[in-house]
Amino acid sequence: MTDPIADMLTRIRNAQAVKKTEVVLPFSKFKHNLAQLLVQEGWLAGVEKNERGQQRSFDQLCLKLKYNKSGKSVIMNIKRVSKPGRRVYAAYQQMPYVLSGLGIAVISTSRGLMTNKQARRAKIGGEVICEIY
Repeated sequence: MTDPIADMLTRIRNAQAVKKTEVVLPFSKFKHNLAQLLVQEGWLAGVEKNERGQQRSFDQLCLKLKYNKSGKSVIMNIKRVSKPGRRVYAAYQQMPYVLSGLGIAVISTSRGLMTNKQARRAKIGGEVICEIY
């Protein structure tokens, strides 16, 4: 797999299309931090790490998906911006607005993962990982 972050976002998108309550994927610290940021911002209901055991040879990440009262997914769209073949960076002055501020962009900075709003407030630029709205 050349892009595990794109795989994670695709798994979330596909699971929400068929109304699943949770998604299980291979664990990495970057994916765990990304999922925690999405929980903080209200896009996911929860995240937990499943340790390796008798049945599994690797750690897993379990994401709890979030739906509104009418059963529609909270995430309308989630898309990868910076890819392995074409990295996209933004200074804090050029930080992207997603859907006029209704969505978020996830930025990888020297201080860790943060949203575009947090990065703009902290005056830090970085790599634009994905956009969610």
